[in-house]
Amino acid sequence: MRAALQSEIGQDKLEVVDDMEAVGFGPGKVRIRVKATGLCHSDLSAMSGVLPQPAPFIPGHEGSGVITDIGDGVTSHAIGDRVLVCWLPPCGHCPSCRRGQGHLCLEAFGNVATPNFKRAGTEIFGFAGTGTFSEEMVVPAACAIPIPDDLPFDIAALIGCGVTTGLGAAINTAKVEAGSSVAVIGCGGVGISVIQGAKVQGAAQIIAVDPVASRREAALRFGATEAVSPEEFADAKNRITAGEGFDYVFEVVGKSATAHKAYEMTRRGGSVVVVGAGALDDNFQVNMFSLFFDEKKILPSMYGGGDVLRSYERTIALWRAGRIDLANLITHRVHLAEINDALDQMRTGVALRTCIEL
Repeated sequence: MRAALQSEIGQDKLEVVDDMEAVGFGPGKVRIRVKATGLCHSDLSAMSGVLPQPAPFIPGHEGSGVITDIGDGVTSHAIGDRVLVCWLPPCGHCPSCRRGQGHLCLEAFGNVATPNFKRAGTEIFGFAGTGTFSEEMVVPAACAIPIPDDLPFDIAALIGCGVTTGLGAAINTAKVEAGSSVAVIGCGGVGISVIQGAKVQGAAQIIAVDPVASRREAALRFGATEAVSPEEFADAKNRITAGEGFDYVFEVVGKSATAHKAYEMTRRGGSVVVVGAGALDDNFQVNMFSLFFDEKKILPSMYGGGDVLRSYERTIALWRAGRIDLANLITHRVHLAEINDALDQMRTGVALRTCIEL
């Protein structure tokens, strides 16, 4: 089959090959024919080494498709089921899952260290234990979440990570209050989903902050009440909050510098919500007096900060009701052979989300 291969960490181009094999099928596993996958900035971070990932590997962790085979012991799925790929499925029995924090389940991370592809005798990893930049993949049955027939594959793929992460940060982690003021730093696909989540929650002001003009324009279409460049952010704070700071500031970049800016722009007693996935060696520091005296809450948000299966259901319900716009979140669609062009566009900050059709 065809797949997009990264041979070494640090390469900025992927090799599209046609002799990849999905391996590991057996008890408890399902085989999926991938129909669509989203291109997420986390894929770029894995390619560059910001996020830890063994190589060689196939990027991609937002996917959807059809089950073509089921292994022994799998009773929850059937051949022909339409599914989205969950890269971090809750096991249901670990301490985190028992506490209702399935998004912090560590059991699925065992999949990350297990190669699930092979090419010319060489074992190949899939990013985050999946590897959706391929025509076919084998994953544990828990990673395959059935979806309704009316949900298009391209939208389902985005729900698998970016949309769930952004909406959940606003709804689950921050629990944005109606009438509040919100700022979102970083308005790619996840940031736009944060904006939509804040809108659903009833925020009165939603300020989008991004250096790319096209992203700022898009943020206004998706629910931001104002969009500013980073250089205009301080003026917006003074103008909108009388200098006090915003009730909630979301950092959706994954850099300590932008996290510091988010902290600075949050009012005393407000919430700084860290959504961006950063590097292991990029440290965020706050002086102890400010931490005590200003009582700003620092809220990391992993995968939307809640039960991902419930979050999927909620997202689909909001989409059906017309409360969130997911179709227009996909700025353009490409085929696997065009993946490097899509990567280049994402690096320039132009695209909100690219859907790769396989």
